[in-house]
Amino acid sequence: MAPRDRKKTTPAINFLAGGTAGLCEALSCHPLDTIKVRMQLTTKAAGGAKRVGFFGTASSIVSKEGFFALYKGLGAVITGIVPKMAIRFSSFESFKGMLANKETGKTSPTGIFFAGLAAGVTEAVLVVNPTDVVKIRLQAQHHSMADPADAPKYRNALHCAFTIVREEGVRVLYRGVILTALRQSTNQAVNFTAYTELKAYAAKLQPQYDELPSYQHMVLGLISGALGPLSNAPIDTIKTRMQREKATSGESAIARVSRISRNLIQKEGFLAFYKGITPRVMRVAPGQAVTFAVYEQVSTFLETVPMLSGKPAVLTAED
Repeated sequence: MAPRDRKKTTPAINFLAGGTAGLCEALSCHPLDTIKVRMQLTTKAAGGAKRVGFFGTASSIVSKEGFFALYKGLGAVITGIVPKMAIRFSSFESFKGMLANKETGKTSPTGIFFAGLAAGVTEAVLVVNPTDVVKIRLQAQHHSMADPADAPKYRNALHCAFTIVREEGVRVLYRGVILTALRQSTNQAVNFTAYTELKAYAAKLQPQYDELPSYQHMVLGLISGALGPLSNAPIDTIKTRMQREKATSGESAIARVSRISRNLIQKEGFLAFYKGITPRVMRVAPGQAVTFAVYEQVSTFLETVPMLSGKPAVLTAED
């Protein structure tokens, strides 16, 4: 997601505005992510029974496990959302500056694409993959949150992370990191490029605005946010299956990807790679809309704070 065209944006503004935007996104859209994960983890129904769709999966979770089961794994998401967004915005601005034209200071669409690509890889390796593993393990638990006797293996995000490291080793937190990096890099490359170009076009059509209204940021974010999931759904499905599994001794990452891909095609068909695409688009696109709108508003406000913007405070006569 691309910030407004600023010559300089301080790391403090990137951190606070991005973190706030990410928190709002997680709180509003996490149930859709839980439904997506359950759909991706569901194997082909026995006896040719009809697959359960988006609404069927949601209804099943709520009826069997309680409404708040839709928020399983939220703790892991919130724990990682602030550093993820800080890294995303800060690294994007850094790479964007490196790729800018030295004379004009502007970055071409191609430069924006590669800056987004690099930012996606950076956030995937540093934050996204470990929190994804924990989140998916929590979301995959089918215990009933309404029944105290049905105790889950993982009590919360921190307990889940400790249990995984103790039982399977710290390397498991980085299982699927290459696929995660591919997913995040393609997402952010498409997202940054689409949003930047759409915003520039919208601004050109409406020269009366110094800054586009919030609802337009949301619409542009919705459009750009939908493009990433459509382009890399198979990667996300394979990654989810990998991260849910227990560690298998002696099996390389390439062998694991090949085995999961082969099983998906042979047992469930090619379209299984697109399991959960509806809730994923419904999760990511509105999430980007929320993130863009909140980021733009919060960062605009923070730029008026001298301590954060680096600009000297203006003293009035009363001061």
